[in-house]
Amino acid sequence: MRRFEGKVALVTGGRSGIGQAIAARLTEEGARVFTAQRGGDDRFEGIAADFTDPAAPAQVVAEVIARAGQLDVLINNAGMMQEARVEEMTLDDWQKNLTVNLTAPFLMIQAALPHLRKTKGSIVNTGSIEGLGSNPGHAAYCASKAGLHGLTRAVAVDHGAEGIRCNAIAPGWIDTELNLDFIDSMPDPDAFRRDIGQIHPVARTGRPEEVAALAAFLAAEESGFITGQVYTVDGGRMAKLSLP
Repeated sequence: MRRFEGKVALVTGGRSGIGQAIAARLTEEGARVFTAQRGGDDRFEGIAADFTDPAAPAQVVAEVIARAGQLDVLINNAGMMQEARVEEMTLDDWQKNLTVNLTAPFLMIQAALPHLRKTKGSIVNTGSIEGLGSNPGHAAYCASKAGLHGLTRAVAVDHGAEGIRCNAIAPGWIDTELNLDFIDSMPDPDAFRRDIGQIHPVARTGRPEEVAALAAFLAAEESGFITGQVYTVDGGRMAKLSLP
């Protein structure tokens, strides 16, 4: 399929993991893809950006427009996670997590809206199942992802009549480089892989390409009647009750 022929997409955090898989899928389907993150990108058209800087989102969007002349798809994927319970987290760390995970997407959307309005474009935000539930010690991450889910709905409501759609994906455990390195750091990686697989009804963890497939669908015109939704991609993990 070439659903994005002649279209321009911007993927934040597109140099690795889920973001890279989304950038690759959009490229395969014909899009001209820009990625934005710390440092460059030797695979796509990279733009260096530090999303702790509130000026970065507008600068990134302006560079895309200067180089490509349009913007059709915005994928807000860049994020961070810092493990700490509420009592252990400093205000500075709390603010940093919210800045990267919630404020930066807000500012990206704000900067992109005038251009997406012209192209009747689509926004896809990478949320998390931790915007719906919580793992221990993830107070700031959970709060920021829940906020991103809420922002997704608000943008859909406010800008749907302008032809702009906004949806979110809530991935569960996905085999990104970061997660695979985490597994390898465990005392018994094979046992951890077995145990993490068993909490999923599909009996395995997910692949970045499976998240990318949904992102491409939500960004494409064929999903034109879908907006304001948060799609869980977790192998059924959130649907499975613990044993009584």
